[in-house]
Amino acid sequence: MIDIGLTHIALPVSNVERSIEFYSTYAGMQVVHRRIDAETGVAVVWLTDNTRPFVIVLIQTDSVHPVLSPLAHLGIGCKSREEMDALCEQASQSGVLIEEPKNSGYPIGYWAFLHDPDGHTLELSYGQEIGLTVAKTI
Repeated sequence: MIDIGLTHIALPVSNVERSIEFYSTYAGMQVVHRRIDAETGVAVVWLTDNTRPFVIVLIQTDSVHPVLSPLAHLGIGCKSREEMDALCEQASQSGVLIEEPKNSGYPIGYWAFLHDPDGHTLELSYGQEIGLTVAKTI
């Protein structure tokens, strides 16, 4: 597969292992690459959900100033409203739910905001129909 188009987003994180656990739990992602950068000595991890050639690159750093906070966010589509509700309940119990699930109608759908261990925002959604909208333009 040739890497063209949007392939990744890189996020600074204070603890790579904590971030791996968060994105594994709430975004269904897994590690596909891990290294210590030879030049900087910094831990770097690539995470994917295996649905397309796209990764989140986690770069461990001493200081994180989250840029993905509330309005700027990563968006994850859930398989069902029930799956999303279960994840939001877990997020609430873990203290990472920023905004309760709400239904904003078409085309936004049902969505909620969570914050990762460093304050970056992750949106969970169901019913946004992004795939259908994009398919209409191809």
